[in-house]
Amino acid sequence: MHADSTVSPTAGPSRRSMLAGAAALAGTAAAVTAPGSEAAAAPRTGGASPSAADRITEQPDRTGGHARATVFKDVRPYGAKLPVDLTVVDGVITADPAPRGAKVVDCGGRIALPTLVDAHIHPDKTAWGEPWVTRNPAGSIAEYTAEDVKLYHALRTPLKVRAERLMGHAVAQGTRAMRAHVDVAPAYDLVGVEGVGSARSALRHALDVEIVAFPQHGVIRTPGTEELLEEAARTGAIDRVGGIDPIGFDEALDEQLDVVFGIADRHGVGVDIHLHERAATGLTSLRAIIDRTRALSLQGKVTVSHVFCVPGLPERELDRLAADLADAGISLTTVAPSADLVLPIGRLREHGVHVGLGSDGVRDSWSPFGNADMLHRSHLLAQVQDARLDEELEAAFRSGADGGARLLGLPEADLAPGSPADFLLVRGECLPQVVVDLPRREMVVRGGRIVARDGELVGH
Repeated sequence: MHADSTVSPTAGPSRRSMLAGAAALAGTAAAVTAPGSEAAAAPRTGGASPSAADRITEQPDRTGGHARATVFKDVRPYGAKLPVDLTVVDGVITADPAPRGAKVVDCGGRIALPTLVDAHIHPDKTAWGEPWVTRNPAGSIAEYTAEDVKLYHALRTPLKVRAERLMGHAVAQGTRAMRAHVDVAPAYDLVGVEGVGSARSALRHALDVEIVAFPQHGVIRTPGTEELLEEAARTGAIDRVGGIDPIGFDEALDEQLDVVFGIADRHGVGVDIHLHERAATGLTSLRAIIDRTRALSLQGKVTVSHVFCVPGLPERELDRLAADLADAGISLTTVAPSADLVLPIGRLREHGVHVGLGSDGVRDSWSPFGNADMLHRSHLLAQVQDARLDEELEAAFRSGADGGARLLGLPEADLAPGSPADFLLVRGECLPQVVVDLPRREMVVRGGRIVARDGELVGH
């Protein structure tokens, strides 16, 4: 796990193949004021540093503090041909004229896109920003969780610092909200919940964060976990309680779900369960989750993550399952791991099922990959879906921007009047090209305030 770890000469299975194998074994319309110019700025691509004359410039707010008003001048919402001015008052985009003396930010014809939502990430595990970690072979969930513990003890930087570093990086790449799954087990006690909670507080001006108490080591198979989950929920430190593969890993379907749903019901928190199980095993667990959601009237408060039993279902069976999920108000998340494991997002949405997109682990003991960049994750989603048409590339972006917002109950940041002024600025030609080329995020705006420039937080 760390620099002096012993590494077998035989490489272990990848995280992707491990998850699949383990599961198999288990069974625009923008809000505009006057246009910023009569012609669109020439589109620019690439990452070259702008000249002094081409930088985004700001003039101060002279409204006297009565209203926080900013005009983002000369932007192209979603890559529109003609630039417009976005007027923001007290964090909300408005079609009304800007108050006298409003701050003006000249955006130079850059594309404005909604910031994105990471619906599934593990910031407590990360070695992001740390010296390189050499990973040991692992071939099962139990072996990977053992490697998690080794890495936790090997890293010298406190968990809360590592988590805040990664979460701040996510903000600078254009993330406005995330659902953070945090390991809860006797090996860690509630250190992860406390650390990510601290990071959430530090970044509250720029990032909305839901915390899930995630029993990565199992709910039933690891004594003491149930009590920790209960404590985390009772103290109000978490927003959701998690679970993991009730049959394939915990080997206690009813007992695990009784614990998880019981905690949610008693303490008024939501549920988010990792489900890597495939085929009949996964469907059995998923049906049990649907039944408990209905029985406890938890509609709208339950999410199932990964859900590897859904991809590949026959069309008729998928439609029946999707209808049941929508009726129970259960949402799903995917991290787009591969073409055969990504959820059929379009079909699920046709039935009213909310589907979010997430980063999953970022440079942790499970994998050296990941970057907490949701625009990049939308790019990966488009790749595994074999997207080719402009509308397919745009749909991948919408999964990262709008899907997660619905999942977390946030208003969509669609750049229309009344929507939150949450957007990022990039150089480019159009939205599909941005999804493919992944230009540098030159500015990130949250609630009308600039929170990041050129990949770095500002005012933090």
